[in-house]
Amino acid sequence: MRAAVFGGSFDPIHIGHLLLADEALSLGYGRVIFVPAWRSPFKPEGGGAEGRAAERLEMIAASIACDPRMSLDDCEIRRESSYAAETLEDVIRRYEPEGKPGLLIGDDLLADFPDWRRSADILEMADVVVGRRSGSKAPSPPFPCLHAANEANGISSSMVRERIAGGGAWRRMVPEGARAVIERRGLYGLPKGPAAPASISGAWPWGGAAGGASPGAAARVEEAARETLGFARFLHSRNTALLAWDMCLRFGLDPAAGYLAGIGHDLAKRLGDGEQIRLARAFGREITELEMGKPSLLHGSAAAALLRDCFGVRNHDILEAVAKHTLPGGDMGPLAKTVYVADKLEVGREGADRDLRRLAFAGGDLDEIFGEVVRRRASSIRSRKLRLSEETIGLLEKIKAPGAV
Repeated sequence: MRAAVFGGSFDPIHIGHLLLADEALSLGYGRVIFVPAWRSPFKPEGGGAEGRAAERLEMIAASIACDPRMSLDDCEIRRESSYAAETLEDVIRRYEPEGKPGLLIGDDLLADFPDWRRSADILEMADVVVGRRSGSKAPSPPFPCLHAANEANGISSSMVRERIAGGGAWRRMVPEGARAVIERRGLYGLPKGPAAPASISGAWPWGGAAGGASPGAAARVEEAARETLGFARFLHSRNTALLAWDMCLRFGLDPAAGYLAGIGHDLAKRLGDGEQIRLARAFGREITELEMGKPSLLHGSAAAALLRDCFGVRNHDILEAVAKHTLPGGDMGPLAKTVYVADKLEVGREGADRDLRRLAFAGGDLDEIFGEVVRRRASSIRSRKLRLSEETIGLLEKIKAPGAV
């Protein structure tokens, strides 16, 4: 898949950012990767953006929810360094995009681009895509680039911040998701709003009308994951959802079902042992001795119960995929195999096997990839002197039989 990298402070993200991202998609990129800066090299130190890293990540995530064309990567915030060349190297290594990635920049940065750190390397690694920031004519750069046809709207993050602080109109300048985060967290001088629910257990604040893989169900599940899992776990869930979406497209499965299962697969991860046991039993799971000794193994079945009882998901394939992503076994269907693989190979997972990721996109069939991931996972568990479940042991025996998974 062709990908474009979109860096910036996003303090906050506004509709101009999404319009430029959408324009990049129209140029043939399959996904735009938002990479919020730790601290922009183009702005003076002490601007405060690095102090709002968590909030900026949350605003972006809320603004691109349920849109598989857009991704979020926190690599610059994790390494506390914001240089385009380093980010491109990281993205190319982990994502392995088709062809050169795009690098989205505003026309206000064109004149200074030759002075960027390793600018010549950037031009070797990426195609620069220039978006309009103002109505004035941008200078002609002394290097090849693509010009996006986005409309210049004059909105900037500093304008949004100033309007909020000054009590002016700002809400139509930002995506709905970002607006909700700003209001709830009281950012940029706004009075703090009502607190987000602290847990998905009990009151079921995201419950609603039943839906299988409907956009409404996915939106509620993604909101719950974002607000209850902690951001690192949420980002893992969204990366899993995106890889599941991509794999479903390749293998002829329903990508919306893959996305919903991926975004919800760890929904019960932070619940206590007792609650995980209760939910797993509610889903019909017979608790084994191994699971009673380590109830966290039940978070897949517990998450499936949450999806069914809280969010109205009734699709058997989705529920099976979520329930079995922790303890694979039995006659797992294609969607369950896909989500299991996506959980283990998503781009943010430390140590994810790049050769297996390549197989997921070209060359290997689903059973081949699934079998290899299960074998490697089992080997890792055994190397740590941990027990495998009887279901997984049975699955490993079945995988040995030629053509049977």
